Amino acid sequence: MPIQILTVESQPFAENSYVVWRDGGTEAFVIDPGFEPDLILEALSERQLTLAAIVCTHGHVDHIAGNAALKRDFPAAPILIGPGDAPMLTDADLNLSGPYGVPVTSPPADRLVTDGERLTVAGIELEVFDVPGHSPGHVVYVIRETSPPTVLGGDVLFRGSIGRVDFPGGSFATLKHHIERVLWPLPDGTVVYPGHGPVTTVGHEMRTNPFVGKGL
Repeated sequence: MPIQILTVESQPFAENSYVVWRDGGTEAFVIDPGFEPDLILEALSERQLTLAAIVCTHGHVDHIAGNAALKRDFPAAPILIGPGDAPMLTDADLNLSGPYGVPVTSPPADRLVTDGERLTVAGIELEVFDVPGHSPGHVVYVIRETSPPTVLGGDVLFRGSIGRVDFPGGSFATLKHHIERVLWPLPDGTVVYPGHGPVTTVGHEMRTNPFVGKGL
């Protein structure tokens, strides 16, 4: 059955969370719950979906602020994140909320995901890739069964831009290397669902992105 992806934008950072489920299914997973988890809970309730997992691309506060609320309503749903960013979940200074005077923490990770791993969540297979550079342990998730493939990409590649590299642990060279390693080999039509802004495709960014594109 087809896979559905619903975008839930959370303020104040216009952060994209994604609710992902299979048509006719009863479970969903959520990518990067932001500061408005009630919107995600409403979306799940309206579609009579149970939360199977909280899937994190990285540990910055705008992408994990809703973890605790979702975990309260769905305590059996594991929190997944790469090992490099797992400490950010429970440390407000590391996740960048502490320095701004509004400390936010998440429950700890229930499962760590690693580069090259394949896992099935809510009946959907995800392939995990390390793409550090925006944060030390950033990962992206690729769904290959969609046509074209789908990337749940967090703050790696945006339409016409890339994730910031001036946070602790950031590196432009590292981010560029891993975008080229992981994303550019994917088919041109691969749809990238980013952590902020509109969806884009691998081919469009590879040709036109002013930071990491190869040009026309």
